[in-house]
Amino acid sequence: MNRHKLINSCRLSTTGFSFLFAYILSFQFEGQVLYSLLEMRGINASAYILAAMIVHFMGLLTCGLFVRSRSAAKSMMLSGMGLCLVATAPFFFAPSYLWMSGLIVSGYFSGCAVAAWGFFLRAFTPKNERIKSCADVLIYSNLLMIAVNVVAMNRSPFIGLSLAMLFLVTGIAFIWMLPLEQENEQNKTFKNKTHGGIKNPLILLCLFVFIITINSGLMYQVINPAFEHLTGLVSWYWAVPYIVALAIMRNLPMKAKRSRILYIGMAMIIGAFISFMLLGRNTSDYLTVDTLMLGACGIFDLFWWSILGEMLDYSDNPAQTFGIGLSANVFGVLCGGVLGMAVTSMGLPGAEVAVIALTVVCVTLVMLPPLNNQLVLLLKSHAYLAAYDNMSQSQQTDIVRQIKTLDPLTVREQEVLQLILSGKSNREIAGALFISESTVKTHVRNIFSKYDAGSRAELISTLLKNQRVE
Repeated sequence: MNRHKLINSCRLSTTGFSFLFAYILSFQFEGQVLYSLLEMRGINASAYILAAMIVHFMGLLTCGLFVRSRSAAKSMMLSGMGLCLVATAPFFFAPSYLWMSGLIVSGYFSGCAVAAWGFFLRAFTPKNERIKSCADVLIYSNLLMIAVNVVAMNRSPFIGLSLAMLFLVTGIAFIWMLPLEQENEQNKTFKNKTHGGIKNPLILLCLFVFIITINSGLMYQVINPAFEHLTGLVSWYWAVPYIVALAIMRNLPMKAKRSRILYIGMAMIIGAFISFMLLGRNTSDYLTVDTLMLGACGIFDLFWWSILGEMLDYSDNPAQTFGIGLSANVFGVLCGGVLGMAVTSMGLPGAEVAVIALTVVCVTLVMLPPLNNQLVLLLKSHAYLAAYDNMSQSQQTDIVRQIKTLDPLTVREQEVLQLILSGKSNREIAGALFISESTVKTHVRNIFSKYDAGSRAELISTLLKNQRVE
């Protein structure tokens, strides 16, 4: 695929996904369409929102089980968005069992469609541009959501619902135009770059995302309701700091260490909850709390979206990787929301709620440095292993020889090291060398000791210090 077609495909993919995400934000989750419809009918929104989040989480988590190619991803996105369109239609009519059923169907298949987009993010967006594509999706979708919010809250929720459904139709049109040529060649290339999966980095990222997004759930259930009397302002301003933070993060130099900005985000969350505890509930207080909280959310969201984008090159199934990563986000919000509802039902004052939230933040702060260091290290390790695999045998040998060890490696240790650098597990190494797995573990410990490394990731890091990976 030439560069012009690639750029065009990237734009089609980003635009189509932005419209899908705008529908999700404006109808299922954060937007006011569903809330306004339920309020107009005198229906408690909690059960509906909870059901939508649970099934969306399941869609994200399970999509990779049956979407394993780009053609299947395209089919899933088109069919999923079509089903969302049909399932949303009953909300124009009087409440019935079709409301909950429709929300369950649309929630699940919207989750599947989001996860499936991972194939297109990998195929059409170069690795160093994925943070910009992710930022564009989040910015455009939130701008569209703001427009729907204003209409739903100040004009009519039915007009807002019509706009949300129009987003789906528009998204379908853009996704329909995406090409599928050269899929086999690209899949082969990516397959060669996969080394034992990305299980460990993905687990670390999911843990990090889950802990952080608990605060988002608390915000939706505790902070936002406290300012619901500011209807006109809340309908549009609450997402503005989020969008501004995304725009700043998007345009940072590539060499900038975005991980450091996470600490700014943590400070902003702390400031938001302290402000919520100490300030009143007037307009200026809302502007302070919302700016700090949503600005931090923008920083965190783009950070892990971009990390997931990087991981796609080392994954056999982008839909699975992308879906699992984003499911941690939804699960964190879900747990935070449940915690928020429990706190609200207990009638705790704002100060005690803030203390609970700050406790979560403090736990996150303790975990942030080691999690971030391990995540960066593991991703670099995968990058090195991918590059190493594409080298000739002589180049691989030269790299190993260039690295100084505390003691010379034995012949067997050299063999084990070569297999480690090929991405083999201890069990696979044992099978290749016809030795026991316990013997392999002994050799691995000796290699770590001679390279002064505590893990495979640190061993690869030692090589990284001496070898530039393109």
